[in-house]
Amino acid sequence: LDMDAFFVNVHLLEHPEDKGLPVVVGGSPNKRGVVASASYEARQFGIRSAMPSSQAIRLCPQVKFVGWNWPLIRQCSRQVMDILAGYGPLEQVSVDEAYVDLTDYLAENPAFTPEQLAAHIRQTVKAQTNLPASVGLATSKLVAKVASDHDKPEGCTIVPSGTEAAFLAPLPTRAIWGIGPRTAERLAELGIETCGQLATAVASQLQAKFGKQAESLQRRAQGIDHRPVETERGTAKSISQEWTFNNDINDPAILRDKLQQMSESVAKSLQKRNLVAHTVFVKFRWADFTTFTRQKTVEVGIDSAETIYRLGEAIWAENWPEGQRMRLLGIGVSKLMVLEARQLKFNLDTSA
Repeated sequence: LDMDAFFVNVHLLEHPEDKGLPVVVGGSPNKRGVVASASYEARQFGIRSAMPSSQAIRLCPQVKFVGWNWPLIRQCSRQVMDILAGYGPLEQVSVDEAYVDLTDYLAENPAFTPEQLAAHIRQTVKAQTNLPASVGLATSKLVAKVASDHDKPEGCTIVPSGTEAAFLAPLPTRAIWGIGPRTAERLAELGIETCGQLATAVASQLQAKFGKQAESLQRRAQGIDHRPVETERGTAKSISQEWTFNNDINDPAILRDKLQQMSESVAKSLQKRNLVAHTVFVKFRWADFTTFTRQKTVEVGIDSAETIYRLGEAIWAENWPEGQRMRLLGIGVSKLMVLEARQLKFNLDTSA
């Protein structure tokens, strides 16, 4: 289940007068803001999530920008998740999206067919929260996710067992979890633009281009996904901070200072969770929106702000051409592990 334009529809609970208007929840177009959520009326003008707010207002000068009401957003999210948890094991993916394994509920409630239950859940969420949602029902998380996006808003798309590959076949490869813009571009270089073309592609051709990743790509295009619904999340995969500057910056002192501040924040998050990291990465975005990340890996796990900053500063210095204006700078850590023991620090000052 995936909520429809969640932030916007939470806003409409308090501001029904904005219903039917092109509304964007996000930052100001005058302060490097970004679109977090757009109403479907705004999307008709081409406005999308993650788009710069300045671009959104050019596409639709009459668009209305509103801020986040995080307490209400979190309250509505908890309400939705509590409803879904009543139908089976729940894996919350984000504040507005979750997987539910309906297997046991269906076995215990034979009056429901799977199709009826999917529709019932969507209607129940709407009735109890006054928030619209879309549902995808399938035999795997991958296909259910694609199905939930298939007929928005307030859609209910069913993919019966055995029809997964046929359902995916006409869709663009980007529809599949894990295929981003760069992978889609590389597939297009082979003449592969749809899931059906990927599912039936010559394996050796894919392997030459993608190596070990080829088998996984083809399996996903066929709708094969054995990942279970995971009710408990494991250790975080990464922790990061990033900062978008109000004006493009090329002052090394300012950039180093911001990198140090973010390193301290990342270190505090690691220490709070009792984790250490083996990889530090830095995210770069130039004034022309060119974006990339670079990383360094160390053998011994780290969690101190000083070490994270030292590695991050080295990555930044190696990859920042002097004078290059930066729009965004970020730093993060990955390859995280739980800290089993910490070496004690001793006061070796003998003058005390």
